[in-house]
Amino acid sequence: MRSKLALVFAWLAPACVMAQVSDPVVITGAPYVDDAPVVQHQSEFPRPSALPLTTEGLDLVAAAAVVIDQEDGSLLYAKNTAAVMPIASITKLMTAMVALDSGLPLDDKITISSEDIDRLKGTSSRLQPGLRLPRREMLRLALMSSENRAASALSRHYPGGARAFIEAMNRKAEELGMHDTRFVDATGLNPNNVSTALDLARLVNASYGYSLIRDFTTTESVQLAVHGQRKSRPLAFQNSNALVRSGQWEIGLSKTGYISEAGRCLVMQARIAAKPVIIVLLDSLGKVTRIADANRIKQWVETLDVGPSTTTARPRMM
Repeated sequence: MRSKLALVFAWLAPACVMAQVSDPVVITGAPYVDDAPVVQHQSEFPRPSALPLTTEGLDLVAAAAVVIDQEDGSLLYAKNTAAVMPIASITKLMTAMVALDSGLPLDDKITISSEDIDRLKGTSSRLQPGLRLPRREMLRLALMSSENRAASALSRHYPGGARAFIEAMNRKAEELGMHDTRFVDATGLNPNNVSTALDLARLVNASYGYSLIRDFTTTESVQLAVHGQRKSRPLAFQNSNALVRSGQWEIGLSKTGYISEAGRCLVMQARIAAKPVIIVLLDSLGKVTRIADANRIKQWVETLDVGPSTTTARPRMM
């Protein structure tokens, strides 16, 4: 069996609502499990292809996209890879890495406050001010269902507060070689959170080295039992990526994003035809186009010969 890299590099008030530690958390969906993550050293990822890329038979709607062989770091598909664009909630992968890198206890409860309400885009949330959840569950909700208030709360409950958290996000980006990336908030609601398709491939590759990020981004749904002042009620959340819920893919990591300036975005690590690949799609038109683009990529990769000794994709002889 081909050995895999297991070493992960560093580059890589209304009624008060209270969630108790003992409350049941019901999680559905079996996360994709690999025996060891395939994580290329960031300085080698992605590798420049020695031969021209072969993109015959693949026409994507996304304004920018990359498909990368995660095992050897070679580019299989590239489109506008250097275009600097808003990235919306793809931001939350960096939020998760910085939160986990802090070493703060995952079982400590943190609180949603009025500061976490989105006054920029006016997005809604069922996480009301006063809600307290373990940091672990805030992280799960931020990654799985792209909860903006959960991401904001994670940044506020960081040594030095949200400002220090954003500084840590940008430092981490530089460490990962994401030189065309800039973060100004932890949610991605601000369109000044920008990056490129290649930089986001580095982000996905690095965040795949965190087992919790893999697990939380591939959980299909979660139900939290939340107690208010008068009654107990469940809050159900589902994964924002329909492909995770479809059961038709082997997905190891997933994150969606949307604001009007960024369009529909999607990044994934997935196994296609027994091959681990990283997919980045930025600014796809329409609610389902990023899903259609991803399915086109899956069908295309299944027709390629991308063995470990190759440096670029080659059409399989029929």
